[in-house]
Amino acid sequence: MIYETDMKHLGRCVDLAARAVDSGNPPFGSVLVDETGAVRYEGHNETAGGDDTRHPEFEIARWAAANMTPDERAASTVYTSGEHCPMCAAAHGWVGLGRIVYASSSEQLSTWLDKLHVPPPPVATLRINQVVPGIPTEGPFPALAEAVRELHARYHSEARTTT
Repeated sequence: MIYETDMKHLGRCVDLAARAVDSGNPPFGSVLVDETGAVRYEGHNETAGGDDTRHPEFEIARWAAANMTPDERAASTVYTSGEHCPMCAAAHGWVGLGRIVYASSSEQLSTWLDKLHVPPPPVATLRINQVVPGIPTEGPFPALAEAVRELHARYHSEARTTT
């Protein structure tokens, strides 16, 4: 069943997001799965070093462009703990990746950050299809969105205590 497969990969994304927080990074994790169901790439935010473009979705786009054919990219699915930001959505579109499945939405993230009294990101929070029309997307998944919210609360609480 596709839903079970989606939940398995999204669960891995949440695990990767937790790993990101453990390493001092914002809680985002992503997995690239090819048309056969094989995981081809996975990663988490690595922005703590000062390069705010080190989002896992952007890294997936770079990796896929270098390692997959255009047809393989188009048939793949990117799973992610949070809906792509505009930068990552654009990268996804430029390299021709396929479907995107996300645990939590940009709208949810904006609400969570506001409730945590965290300033909004420097880039507008847009839906994926506002940046890349026509990309098939699915999400959010309430069963996992709460876990992602908790990771954001943990990350921002820890970030406040280290500054």
